[in-house]
Amino acid sequence: MIVLTGTAGFIGSVMLQKLNMEGLEDVAIVDDFTKKAKENNLSGKKFSMKIQRDDFFRWFDEHAGEVEQVIHLGARTDTTEFDVSIFNRLNLEYSKQIWLRCAEHHIPLIYASSAATYGAGEFGYEDNHEVVEKLKPLNAYGDSKNDFDKWMLKQENTPPFWAGLKFFNVYGPNEYHKGRMASVILHAFHQIGETGKVRLFRSHRPDFKDGEQLRDFVYVKDLADVIWFLMNKRTASGLYNLGTGKARTFLALAKAAFAAMDREPVIEFIDTPKDIRDKYQYFTEANMKKLRAAGYDKPFTSLEDGVDDYVRGYLTKGKYF
Repeated sequence: MIVLTGTAGFIGSVMLQKLNMEGLEDVAIVDDFTKKAKENNLSGKKFSMKIQRDDFFRWFDEHAGEVEQVIHLGARTDTTEFDVSIFNRLNLEYSKQIWLRCAEHHIPLIYASSAATYGAGEFGYEDNHEVVEKLKPLNAYGDSKNDFDKWMLKQENTPPFWAGLKFFNVYGPNEYHKGRMASVILHAFHQIGETGKVRLFRSHRPDFKDGEQLRDFVYVKDLADVIWFLMNKRTASGLYNLGTGKARTFLALAKAAFAAMDREPVIEFIDTPKDIRDKYQYFTEANMKKLRAAGYDKPFTSLEDGVDDYVRGYLTKGKYF
């Protein structure tokens, strides 16, 4: 049996579909299933057991002998949330409890870290364990992810294999429920449909022109492929970046959205909201050498191809993956 947390969410539901496509249906799914906005993410997918998030550890203690793999993707991901106690409970402490059980019962663990741990990038974007203690995330979400990474690296008792994946800017199907925290592509799709134009954040730094802020945008289907690879390969345990390795501008992203909708680009710029302005990342780019060295050789989806697949295959049809 595979345990998959965060299954009703964006990345978790895509991962469940990936497992189903690979022929795996004996999956215990874990989430807060009271949130109706996420129900459609699970529609048509196969799993063997549904466990409410707050009941999970009691269940795990009774059924650990049946669990072959844990994929921990559940987290509070709202970067505009300022209540540190929420992140401590749902991200840091919850992840610790999963780690301790996987170590005790010798269960391989793959979990979601985040590129938010890198902060403004003062120490680069290399998934080197030596730099983890130095990192300075820009928000409470990033702190919670980095705090777990720091704690985890100090543990002497570990799962037989573990991988912490530093997801960069993920986009793709099954994020309809995310509201403000959805990808820029989803927001662009709605803006183009409603107004014929896209609004992007203006640059508030002299070294970046408007719209030329750079991010490593990675298609969610690629994440699922990497997790599947690590589940089966079980190469060296460690933290791994998960982006494309190629930063692209928000202008390129907007133009790709217009192209996928067969529209001419019309782009205007608005001020970055003050509540996130001093915590805004102007550049992220994953150093992907470690994952490539581990044997993952599949190419990542280009921004243009990913946006086209997402818009034409899902958004225009209201479909889920």
